[in-house]
Order: sequence, then C-alpha cells, then structure tokens
Amino acid sequence: MKAVLCERLGAPEDLVVRDLATAAPGPGEVVVRVRAAALNFFDTLLIRGKYQFRPEPPFSPGAEFAGTVSAVGEGVELFEPGDRVMGYVRWGAVREEVVATEEELVALPDGVGFEQAAGLTVTYGTTLHAFKDRAGLRSGETVAVLGASGGVGLAAVELAKTMGARVIACASSAEKLALARAHGADDLVNYGEEDLKIRLKELTDGCGVDVVYDPVGGTYAEPALRATGWRGRYLVIGFAAGEIPKLPLNLVMLKGCDVLGVFWGEALVREPQAHRQNMEQLLGWVLDGQITPHVHGVFPLEETPRALRELADRKAQGKVIIRM
Repeated sequence: MKAVLCERLGAPEDLVVRDLATAAPGPGEVVVRVRAAALNFFDTLLIRGKYQFRPEPPFSPGAEFAGTVSAVGEGVELFEPGDRVMGYVRWGAVREEVVATEEELVALPDGVGFEQAAGLTVTYGTTLHAFKDRAGLRSGETVAVLGASGGVGLAAVELAKTMGARVIACASSAEKLALARAHGADDLVNYGEEDLKIRLKELTDGCGVDVVYDPVGGTYAEPALRATGWRGRYLVIGFAAGEIPKLPLNLVMLKGCDVLGVFWGEALVREPQAHRQNMEQLLGWVLDGQITPHVHGVFPLEETPRALRELADRKAQGKVIIRM
C-alpha cells in the first residue's frame, strides 16, 4: 500500500510517499481501506514536532478518514468486512490502509459520501462537544465565532445555527466573511478592520455575547472575552494564531463568566459513548441536509505536501481532503 510518511521532522515539502506492506489486524483491530482522509491545521504542527502529540518518525499525518472495512481481528464485534466506516486515529490516516480499534470507528450511513465523512470527525466533533457538552448552548443564544472561515470555524457557524443560535462570524477579510455568511452566519465582524470588542458589544446592544468560540487565540482572545456577557461562556478551542494568550482573571470574576477548555481528543477517550452519540447526531444532520461540510480542496495522495502547505499558509477555507 502507498503511504505518505514524515521520515524526519520538517516542512510539508519534506514528506515522502513510500510503498509499505499490506496491513494485518491484531486482536480487537480493524483494517480499513481508506477512500478519503482529511487534514487539519494541527497536522502542520505534528510534522514539525510542535504539537501536543509527538510521534517518532516515520509516521503518516492525518487523523480522520473514511473507507470500507477490509479485515477484522479476533474479538471484533461491531464491524465486518465490507462495512462503511469513518474514524479518528490522532495520526496515520494518509495512507491506503489504516489499522484502528473498533472504538475508534463509527458506522457510516450509505447516504453520506466518503469525502464528506472524512472531514466530519475532528472539526464537527470538536464543535458539537464544545457547544453541547461544555457550553450547554441553548436555542436563542448569541455565539461569536472567531476564525469563522476555517474548517473548525465554518463547522461552528453551521452547528450553532442548527442548534438555534444567532451567529456572529468574525474573520480577517471580506472574502472569509462572505463564506461564513453563505454557511448561515447572521452578522459579520471584520476584525482586520474593526475593533472586535466594540463591534460585538454594538451587535448585542451592549449586553455581550453568550458564547465565544475561539480557535484562534493570540491578540483576539482578550477583546473577545471582554465582549462576553453576564454568565457567558468562553470556549478555548485552539491557538491558530500561534500565540497562547494570557487572560486577566478579574474579567472572569466581574462577568460571572466561564472559561471552558475544549480538549476533544481526550474527551473521546474518557467519554466514548458520548462521542459516539455526538457522531451519530452529526451524521443525522448531514443526511437531513442541515449541515454541509465545506471542502476547500480535494488532493490526490501524492499531493499531500501541497495540501498541507495550503493549511500552513492559512489559505484553506473549509476542509482539506486527500483522495486515495
């Protein structure tokens, strides 16, 4: 089978394609013939050794994938060869075959395509966990989404709308905001040209937003926290800006608000049943047409370095998919 490998830590252009032996399942394991895999911004950090998980080379990037089961090991009860599945494995998905445990897989309905499913697990799974399990988002509340044109940002716009919230999309250009509008955003803030705190306050008649969804961090974190209303919830998703901000805790006290960490990767290990329920709900929304994951681009396996470069250079709007 072909696999994209990081044999030494470095840039996307340092990745190589190798032919590897066909995978074989051990006890409790499932071999999936990958039809599509998805890349995320954290993959650009993973191959540089700058992410929270640091696998030893050689390894393949890519955490999420979709395909068909080709073989199962002893003791596997949930799946059999021929089943359509989607899954998450932290890294190792950009290859023609992936070995996973059955707990890492979710059954894929016939009405959802492989490329659509491949990009659903991380961004939409993280976002539903954030809104439902951490913030307890309620219909009628107002959500401000920072970095609203990226993969996770667009997922936040779509899911917040699906859950009945008013969505204020925040991004750094008119082009990015137009994409967020097309995916359901009610109001727009261009924080490349406007003061984020002041504009969010204006759009909420001075009350502030109920929930801030922040995958960006950096200089936008504190203004967003200052724009949070009484008993608001500030969701810490990630730090795409590259800087981990320090927040003044007196603001948390004075607003009676909550700063909530969203570590989805750990949550699915500690709370596997909740994760499976969330994924089933997401797949139901896809089948109903309530959410439509936006694909930035589909690349063949051999062009994985170019796809990762798009992510590293902040050019990707929506999901980046690798087609096998």
